[in-house]
Amino acid sequence: MKKLIALILIAAIALAGAFASGSKEDSGLEKVRVAYMTNYASLCSLVAGMETGAFAEQGIEVELVEFADGPTIIAAMESGSIDIGYIGHGAHKLCINGNAEIFAFSHVGNGDAVIGLRSHGVTEDPASLKGKSVGYASGTSSELILRWALEGVGLTMDDITAYEMDAAAITSAMTSGALDACANWSPATFTILDAMGDDAFILADNVTFSDRSASVASWIVMEEWAAENHDLLVRFTKALYKGMDFRAENIEQTAEWVAAVLGTSYDTVYAQRGDAEWLTSTELIEQINDGTIESLYEVQKQSFGSEVDPATPVSDYVMFDIMLEAAQ
Repeated sequence: MKKLIALILIAAIALAGAFASGSKEDSGLEKVRVAYMTNYASLCSLVAGMETGAFAEQGIEVELVEFADGPTIIAAMESGSIDIGYIGHGAHKLCINGNAEIFAFSHVGNGDAVIGLRSHGVTEDPASLKGKSVGYASGTSSELILRWALEGVGLTMDDITAYEMDAAAITSAMTSGALDACANWSPATFTILDAMGDDAFILADNVTFSDRSASVASWIVMEEWAAENHDLLVRFTKALYKGMDFRAENIEQTAEWVAAVLGTSYDTVYAQRGDAEWLTSTELIEQINDGTIESLYEVQKQSFGSEVDPATPVSDYVMFDIMLEAAQ
């Protein structure tokens, strides 16, 4: 009996090992830890690629990790806890300064805004921000658009009572009336405007400064990771392209999937569809080949002024070779 029990145990262990091994082989997927932010722009192509099986077709399993902003994502990538990340406009200066590499263009957005409260004495004239309490997220597109709004009327950050906080804290402080104004991005801007009704209004957005900046968003990676995982990075980009193409023709379905990931309402996500011009992969490749995309990154770089070296070639931090190889 003891011998029989021993044989049964050995067989069970062997079967369990074979099952575990078989599951791993059956999946055959390489896990990629991907950082995102809580909005449609960050997730639309990615989630569309996941839900349609585009990443699985490329042998990739995406592990989503939520972050509040681009600089925090880059810090996590530098620590090795994240492989790939999405960043908005403001964090691009870190790429220009050598902290990360851009391997895929996402979009040119119009999701950033400076919002004021009429009941707090803020008017359509940005000069009315002088002396007011204003919330912003340091190192992001929030800070950048706030600085531009102030500079346009001869003010600086020293002329306001500036409060540095993350996007969620800005929204809470603004909707509670603790701030007079703020600079934030979508969907937080929608939340603030909806919550405050007629009291809240937009002083400036990305379109206001279209003559001096392109609000580009991108997908980024560490240089070392890219070198060690070239094939994986190309396959990831291929799947991202399929997500872009599905999104272009299926905005409603994509918004449903994004809403499910974010745990928010479909209407909230669908309202963000106008935050950018959404290219298909074919349009993107055409604009890479005719120089449009490189020009957008150049305009963006120049908009950062002394925060970056304006002589840095765009090709030093934007991997156009990956984008083109993924299209083959």
